[in-house]
Order: sequence, then C-alpha cells, then structure tokens
Amino acid sequence: MPEVLATELSNPFAPLPFSVVVLRLLAAMALGGAIGWERHLHSKPAGMRTHMMISLAACVFTLVAFGMIEVPWAGDESVKFDPLRLVVAVTSGVAFLAAGTIINARGHIHGLTTGAGMWLAGAVGMAAGAGQIPLAALATGMALVVLWLLRRFEKSPDELEPPPEA
Repeated sequence: MPEVLATELSNPFAPLPFSVVVLRLLAAMALGGAIGWERHLHSKPAGMRTHMMISLAACVFTLVAFGMIEVPWAGDESVKFDPLRLVVAVTSGVAFLAAGTIINARGHIHGLTTGAGMWLAGAVGMAAGAGQIPLAALATGMALVVLWLLRRFEKSPDELEPPPEA
C-alpha cells in the first residue's frame, strides 16, 4: 500500500511539469480577477473572488482533461475523448452561475453584463488551462476595454428621456 501511495503522489501532474500547472492556475486567477475587479469597482453582483473562482475552476477542469488523456486506459479503443464535451460542460456550468446574477425587475434587466463577465472568466480559465495564456490575456484586455471604455458612451436608464405619451 505505501508503494502505491508513493507512486501515485510522486508525479501528481504527470502530463505537465508542476511549474507549468502553477503558471496556468495563477494566470487563470489573475485574469479572471481582473474582470472581477472591474465588476467590483462598480458594485456589481459578482466581483473579484467570484470571477477568480470561476476562472480557476475552468482552468482546473481543463488541466484534469489533459491529465485524463495521459492515463493508461486512454489507449483503449472503447474510450473516446472529445475536447468539445469539456467546453460544453464548463460553459453550461458557468452559464448556470451567471444566470443567477441576472434580475428582471419592473422591465429593467440587471446583472446581464456581470453574467457575461462570469461566462468570459470561464473561457479565460479554459484558455489558460490549455496553455493559451496569451489568448486568455488578450480576451481579458479586450473585456476590460469593453467594460471601461464603452461605459463612458452608455447612458443609464435614469438618464434616458421617457418615451412620449400617446
């Protein structure tokens, strides 16, 4: 039993070196946190911690999927790996969380942009987990441009003129 335990724990990140795993996890957390930081600054329903956790979880799921490709039984003809299933599973899970931030009250929808940010945090985490850190960073940068710059051009519902009465 001790030999099995020693073997199992000797290389816990078999498909990737430990330093690569740490880099990908840290990148996912930092980039997801950047999106969440913007949401936090504007007192939105989900902030830094939520976005970081979503991005980190998506990264872990991606790393686990890479690890599953390397297991001994992966060469078995009856076992099929489809990376799109991972994308669908993570996307569905994040969409479920994001939907919880969207509120429709008195004809006004609140939390939609935060939900979209959460969804993007999941995509950023998956990209980081897949080793596409430059893509994850570019997407995060573009998201921050959208969230910061375009805010200047939008008017809040309170600033809009009411429609003329018929």
